[in-house]
Amino acid sequence: MKRSISVALALAFLAAPAMAADHRVEMLNKGDEGPMVFQPAFVQAEVGDTITFVPTDKSHDVASIKGMLPEGVEEFKSKVNEEYVLTVTEPGLYGLRCSPHTPMGMVALVQVGADASNYDVLAEGKLPKRARARLDAELAKVTR
Repeated sequence: MKRSISVALALAFLAAPAMAADHRVEMLNKGDEGPMVFQPAFVQAEVGDTITFVPTDKSHDVASIKGMLPEGVEEFKSKVNEEYVLTVTEPGLYGLRCSPHTPMGMVALVQVGADASNYDVLAEGKLPKRARARLDAELAKVTR
């Protein structure tokens, strides 16, 4: 009986990490898509997953774009040059930016689950020209 309980507990602990994934996003001065990028710039995640933003190059942060988060998610901003872990708690689309480099187009998009109910808010939101173009390219990857 004790052995069965021990095995059950061990299996439960082994299964827990498999339920939530950690996605790594680098903040780069130059990446595959050009200068000032999040790489990857689009992340497909599930509720409970974490996304680790790594300032591979200096002078970057990650912040939510005002009004471009699922309902119930609070706006956030990391410190410059510091790794930031975002745990996604609500389904929907998360519009993200690097504060110092938004005008240069440094934006990213996270889709949590299949919910894209806030798509129009992101598609119509006001952004600098380069940021708008990059976000539109990432919005084309959204599953609706």
